[in-house]
Amino acid sequence: MTTQAPARPPVRPHALTLLEIAAIVAIIIIWGVNNAAAKVATEVLPPMFTGALRFAIASVCLVWFVRPPFPNWKSLLIIVLVGGPIHYGLIYLAFWLANDVSPVSVAAQLWIPFTALFAFLLLGEKLSRAALSGLIIAFVGVAWMTADPHALEDWKAILVVIGASAAWAITTVIARRTTSIPPLKMQGLLALVALPTLAFASAFTETGQVDAVRQATPLIWMCMAWAGVLSSVLATSLVFWLVQRREAGRVTPYFLATPVVSVLIGWLFVGDVLTIQILTGAALTMGGVAVVALAERGLRAGAAKA
Repeated sequence: MTTQAPARPPVRPHALTLLEIAAIVAIIIIWGVNNAAAKVATEVLPPMFTGALRFAIASVCLVWFVRPPFPNWKSLLIIVLVGGPIHYGLIYLAFWLANDVSPVSVAAQLWIPFTALFAFLLLGEKLSRAALSGLIIAFVGVAWMTADPHALEDWKAILVVIGASAAWAITTVIARRTTSIPPLKMQGLLALVALPTLAFASAFTETGQVDAVRQATPLIWMCMAWAGVLSSVLATSLVFWLVQRREAGRVTPYFLATPVVSVLIGWLFVGDVLTIQILTGAALTMGGVAVVALAERGLRAGAAKA
């Protein structure tokens, strides 16, 4: 008579280490503060000029990672153009147009459902029912939030940031097929393309850059350093360090706390008005985004908003 070996307990993924948790918290804080910093900076500096300054700072840190070869150059060109000057130009334009930080910060998270949608349309990837439901909920949430009488004043900014989210989603989808390029090299190329493009756009569409620089307080320059160094370099490095250790779907959902940080800063320090309708719309949006992020566990956290 043989005895059966006791059943093995199911294998569970290892819990996040304290170092990994610290990295996730740092990313959430850096990105959350960066949204508020973008609003503060564009109160004084023109939006395209603000983007150019950010990438001037980032380029100094990242240029050392840019060296041949440059494989998949056609895809790479789309990534650096759409994900660089187009995406960030729209982001800074949105914060420049906005009165409040919160609605724009929440609407910016639509890049996640957009990514799932574009991956379905462009790459033929499966769009699950859960992801589709989350996508619908997220857009309904943004519409409900925008319909608030106070948030409605920022409808142009919200519309622009939705366009920025779509641009970043396209970048994300294309980046899935361009895995042979190290992340900091990609960020360096993006910065080196965004810098002259946004500077050119500022030169021909904006005025008063010199006066704005003279009026800029130390707080403005702190905001620019935060964006150029902490957001573009440090947070991005931490993200890729995490996804090299964990599946992207294991860490991506935590980053959805980013707009919570932005909303709190906007409310506490920037004077944002938070009504019940704005809060419920934001909650619906983030709930829908969370459903998509959890359903589409193949999303690359590395393409998240830096």
